[in-house]
Amino acid sequence: MPEQTQQWQVQPPAQPPAWLLQEIRRHVPESAGHYAAQLLWQRGIRDPKQLAGFLNPQAFQPASPFEFGQEMHSAVERLQQARNNGEKVTIWGDFDADGVTSTAVLWDGLGQFFTQNDRLTYYIPNRLTESHGLNIQGINTLAESRTQLIVTCDTGSTNLAEIEYANQLGIDVIVTDHHTLPADRPPVVAIINPRYLPVGHQMEHLSGVAVAYKLVEALYLTLPAVPQQPLENLLDLVAIGLIADLVQLSGECRYLAKQGIQRLQKQLTERTRPGVAKLLELCKRSGDRPTDISFGIGPRINAVSRIHGDASFCVELLTSQNQQRCEHLAMETELANTRRQSLQKEVTQQVKLRLEQMDLSTTSVIVLVDEQWAAGVLGLVAGQVAQEYGRPTVLLSSVGMEAEGEEESANSRNLGSALHLARGSARSVNQIDLYQLVKAQAHLLHRFGGHPFAAGLSLPVGNIPLFIEAINRQLREQIATLGVPVLQADLVVSVADLGQPLFRELKLLEPCGMGNPAPKLLIQNCWFEKTWHRNNQDLKGRKVQYIKTEFEIWDNSTNVGFPGLWWGHYKEEVPQGRCNAIVELDYNTYKNRYEVRLLAVQSCEASTIQDTGGMSLQILDWRDASISQITSSEYKTEVLPISQCPTSWDELQVWFRQAMYRQQSNQGELPALALAYPPPQTLSPLQIWQQLVGVAKYLSRTDLLVSRRQLCEKLSLSDYTLHLGLETLAKVNFEVIYLAQNLRISQHTQAFAAVADAKVSGAIEQFLAAVQEEQFRRQYFYEVPVSTVQAIANSIADDPLDSHT
Repeated sequence: MPEQTQQWQVQPPAQPPAWLLQEIRRHVPESAGHYAAQLLWQRGIRDPKQLAGFLNPQAFQPASPFEFGQEMHSAVERLQQARNNGEKVTIWGDFDADGVTSTAVLWDGLGQFFTQNDRLTYYIPNRLTESHGLNIQGINTLAESRTQLIVTCDTGSTNLAEIEYANQLGIDVIVTDHHTLPADRPPVVAIINPRYLPVGHQMEHLSGVAVAYKLVEALYLTLPAVPQQPLENLLDLVAIGLIADLVQLSGECRYLAKQGIQRLQKQLTERTRPGVAKLLELCKRSGDRPTDISFGIGPRINAVSRIHGDASFCVELLTSQNQQRCEHLAMETELANTRRQSLQKEVTQQVKLRLEQMDLSTTSVIVLVDEQWAAGVLGLVAGQVAQEYGRPTVLLSSVGMEAEGEEESANSRNLGSALHLARGSARSVNQIDLYQLVKAQAHLLHRFGGHPFAAGLSLPVGNIPLFIEAINRQLREQIATLGVPVLQADLVVSVADLGQPLFRELKLLEPCGMGNPAPKLLIQNCWFEKTWHRNNQDLKGRKVQYIKTEFEIWDNSTNVGFPGLWWGHYKEEVPQGRCNAIVELDYNTYKNRYEVRLLAVQSCEASTIQDTGGMSLQILDWRDASISQITSSEYKTEVLPISQCPTSWDELQVWFRQAMYRQQSNQGELPALALAYPPPQTLSPLQIWQQLVGVAKYLSRTDLLVSRRQLCEKLSLSDYTLHLGLETLAKVNFEVIYLAQNLRISQHTQAFAAVADAKVSGAIEQFLAAVQEEQFRRQYFYEVPVSTVQAIANSIADDPLDSHT
């Protein structure tokens, strides 16, 4: 662990009501139920109806695929046209696990309506030579094969130029995707992307494979007499893609993942997908846990493109009924994963050596480049480093890449016909929107794409110093401090608590993932015995540099140790003597035992645990709770709800200090603060400007007065941004008169029109930029982990005179 050791925190203990405990005991009769009840209550599961849908998929009402509106209707109509006219349809997928399973879902699903290998084919770009998304070379290949309709999955939303090129060749495009949307709708037949849905919609977090499934579902509903296979047969593939892609497992995502895991666990006996069954055998998993995907099947599928570039055979592996062929392909996948593990360990060690020589106190975004790093594992290493060091991380490889010919971006053509490029991956942390950070440096890049938590990019090697300076400056301007990395433990347990009863309690929360993470357990004052490590071997008997340490964990609660694993670490890294450890409880199907997976360990002498339950200032996360749930809260202490989403730490500090002032005034217990603000407004900056103009016209016509506070609430703006908006109104035929606490806005006699004057245009652009920045900040504070807020609050409580801005 680096010098800026992680700060550990423990969730404050919740006080769940009796009905919740009773419901847990109904599902797990042999358990007291208080651990699961505490976790569910902490995570906002606070009414019986909500709990029923969370625990039982049959109690959840899935959304209709036609809630995507006209886009879904247009896609279905175009597919029907292609079917009736005998057109050739090509699925354009992606090479990661979500993209491969998306392709497999469409291959099996659309294969019920189109003859496979004749009227239906698929194309997956090569990770190492083509990268993500549509590309000109691939489109030319499809045009030569007489493709008339491309259906993308897990990709395509921002490939405007490539889509226009396909249209010029007479190829229509349907996009199914979940990545960032372009500013303008692409020229496609339909674009089915959950980012177009309203905030809070139960399908808003669907990954690529789930969107593909919804398209197939819509076809099944439209042409119910055609399919020969049940739609539900696709759900195991959907679960693999959803969990492997780390999307938020709530709403429809949780429902589909839970249904899919129920089908996946039947594969070892029913073998309806021989390739999936063989993968489960190779990774020694049974298929009944989400970790069987996240640590088993998912990494193996991803490894193929990371090592070989071409992942096309993975679709065959997931869909073929040929037992012998599937066993061969599964072994190829296993070999690729073994090689990936070795490369990942090697690159991680090199990155950490470089970081030891850096001054991280002045680094907001870690950016490192090396000529020899294997590009295929950089995303994995970047994610590991980002989590460990608490900073967004960009890792680049400059191994002899050049940009030339038809695949150049507009930027690269402007910079020259042949460029030496660095290419790599970026991963985010602490809810920082990495996509926007990278996008803001687009003028320095060759290509880039991704979403808020992960991005891929390439840029000229000569631009790297400028890129490092610019992206660090931008993040420093957006967020005052990143702070020390925080690891949040959910429960404090003893070694005696570990085992089947606790495992069954915690299993009620599965499938776990983003938005519902696997419970992290803190074991205090423990020690380790029987520690030993070994190198894994690949299937040809060669030693590789990927290791795991096995151990027994002990404490004073029992006279029996409990088995565990620490992946990627040597036994010498296990501290001697008394320790504090954060673990996850797991079940090892291969060894038929319960065990813990060690996540972090500190010696008791060096421990930095902060027990937020014991802190006087408690932060409650009610951002997803309804008003009825908030008002019926059973917290014994006074609760101060923060109902307005802040835009800075300074605003939150006002609440921190108000709580401390109230404690001093009342000479009692410090009240809890509840983050109870709703999701940020989804209007674009231009729409907000248009709203402001509309309000100004109305006030001018009615001669009504309005306060600044009313305008701020109406437009969801801070006072500063509203001030810029009022100044801009004054430049476009409005007069703003300040009368004590109120404003009078009147429109000049000439009609309002867009003004071409450069100063006016500049003022509008300045206002739009301020709105965009404020929206970014609101989104950050809406999504910021409560542990981060708790850490800032604790620092204020410890040092009330320190500004911590």
